[in-house]
Amino acid sequence: MQLRSVFLAIGIMTVLLGMAMIPCALIDMADGRQETYVFEVSAFGSILIGSCIWVLSRGEVERSGQREGFLLTVLVWVFLPMIAAIPFLALGMSFTDAMFESISGLTTTGATVLTGLDDMPRGILLWRAILQWIGGIGIIVTAIAILPQLRVGGMQLFELESSDISGKFLPRITDIAAYLGLTYLLISVLCAFLYYLTGMSWFDAIAHAMTTMSAGGYSTHDASFGYFNDTNAPYVATFFMFVAGLPFSLLAMLMLQGRIRPMLSDPQPRLYVCLALTFSTIIVVYHEAVVDPPVFDHIFHGFKEALFNIISIMTGTGYASAPYDTWGQPVMVVFLGATFVGGCAGSAACGLKMFRLEIAAKTILAYSQKMIQPHRRTPVRYAGKTVDEEVLQSVMVFVSLYLLTFLVAAALISLTGVDALTAISGAATSVSNVGPGLGPMIGPSGTFQLLPDFAKWVCAIAMLLGRLEFVAVFVVLTRRFWRG
Repeated sequence: MQLRSVFLAIGIMTVLLGMAMIPCALIDMADGRQETYVFEVSAFGSILIGSCIWVLSRGEVERSGQREGFLLTVLVWVFLPMIAAIPFLALGMSFTDAMFESISGLTTTGATVLTGLDDMPRGILLWRAILQWIGGIGIIVTAIAILPQLRVGGMQLFELESSDISGKFLPRITDIAAYLGLTYLLISVLCAFLYYLTGMSWFDAIAHAMTTMSAGGYSTHDASFGYFNDTNAPYVATFFMFVAGLPFSLLAMLMLQGRIRPMLSDPQPRLYVCLALTFSTIIVVYHEAVVDPPVFDHIFHGFKEALFNIISIMTGTGYASAPYDTWGQPVMVVFLGATFVGGCAGSAACGLKMFRLEIAAKTILAYSQKMIQPHRRTPVRYAGKTVDEEVLQSVMVFVSLYLLTFLVAAALISLTGVDALTAISGAATSVSNVGPGLGPMIGPSGTFQLLPDFAKWVCAIAMLLGRLEFVAVFVVLTRRFWRG
């Protein structure tokens, strides 16, 4: 295995992550905060560590293959959170809390152990937003450039057409990353500008644009988006959260090439819109027909609140404009279901993803028909094409690992003595990279601070597994991977 290229990439990323801490030091310095040293020391230490890895890995780098790709994918998402946790440790947080916050940030989960955000130094608030913004583009590049080539979770269905792509693993990623990064930056800038027009300060606008486009959900206020309910900011957030859940390769074609046909012909956005509207309508109809007195002032208000929070949960953003866990038990079931659904493949969103839901449903239907008529040919079709057996197997393996990880995580969290709702929703929101769970402890009005340390580590590991699409991690842990 060619480890030199793997560690060279990790060293470069560590240096870049350290450089990302510099704006946080500058803003604390401008505010005259005593905490300026936190990011000065953290940036220096991170750049030093990354430079050492970089220098030690220099030399002739041979072509990287799939095994190096698996290892790089896993190590990046394991090592970088350790570096990202340095500022939190310097602020006096425990190692568990610091790692939880950094993992949640880089995986764009948005679950937090911090309270008193309104009074915190702006440097640490900006760092949380930067972590999620970096994690968002990292997730998009991983989903579009890496996982299809590694044939993980059915993502080979979206493998980009290229001549002789084999043997050019890292160079191809660089090309794709530049193309997608520009799209990601342009949409983020537009989001920040529109937030500012709604009345947000420039700082809040930039921080929330970063956490919106990354589908992260970290806010600069304890009330999350409820702090801005009296403005038009929730409308802007709803739109850009929705955009964050769309395939970024198609967004790049639309923005940089003016090609709208690929977006309209892709089945994922259609199912995405349909599910978001269906979930929101169910919530509004339930309240209009059953709840007395109603939670919402009128139907339009109800649909606005329902759509905002449903899209936030589906995409894994995790913003909350209201304590939706108090809207009734049936509504909580809807939100729990939305937690698993996710957005489109190749987006910043989380969850099972639209294409897997459709393929899994069609596969189950095809096998049901074959049980009734054994000699009948029932091919599974997606986007007008027959899906081959390799993709079907990858999708079903992914879904199985997803559900198995959720069940194991829920069982482990329950061993710490928390209630069943907290254990189930905590496992679901972690493995789906959503953020807030359900209930008074980890719901939209709470944080993960009160969870026992063991439960926090279970949630953190589930976040990493969810973001790494499960299969990549389990492949690296097999004996055959290291033998080969």
